[in-house]
Amino acid sequence: MPNEPVVHVIDDDEAVRDSLAFLLEAAGIVTRAYESAAIFLQRLPDEISCIITDVRMPEVSGTDLLRRLNELGVRVPVIVITGHGDVPLAVEAMKLGAVDFLEKPFEEDALLAAVRGALQDQEKAGEREALRDEIAQRLAKLSERERQVLAGLVAGSPNKTIAFDLGISPRTVEVYRANLMTKMKAGSLSELVRMALIAGPLD
Repeated sequence: MPNEPVVHVIDDDEAVRDSLAFLLEAAGIVTRAYESAAIFLQRLPDEISCIITDVRMPEVSGTDLLRRLNELGVRVPVIVITGHGDVPLAVEAMKLGAVDFLEKPFEEDALLAAVRGALQDQEKAGEREALRDEIAQRLAKLSERERQVLAGLVAGSPNKTIAFDLGISPRTVEVYRANLMTKMKAGSLSELVRMALIAGPLD
């Protein structure tokens, strides 16, 4: 199945690692297991949908891993597993970008719910990123004048104001508007404005 989610489990405790992998695989989730964060970082797979990591590990801890992922620009949901009394470490992990933490011993359902929630968020983030890229490609095909008219529309200016600001006629602005709708594949003015807002600053 293309683009199937892959969850990476990192834990130095073999029993915990195996039980987590078994639980996730039984739930139909593709899983890869690693005995240390150092090994995971060495291999750094292309396909990462979610990471489950123990917070306390020799050499590279869970928080160290989060710092390293941030440095590398790897933006994926990370669920941290903590032992009893490690809540301060879990809080630190959350500050570093972890999406959730679970205290041992945790319920199987709680883990699966956390993973499914993280995968859904990741999917939405992927969709947003794909949409942003698509809009950017459409924007790149606009002429400078079309971009200026679009900027005026995003600012909420009426045709007459845009025409006055650009030194062209309101009828010409209408022509540019029609071209914008076609090039940007927008069904309405509100959709056109929403696309521009998703793409970010026009200049």
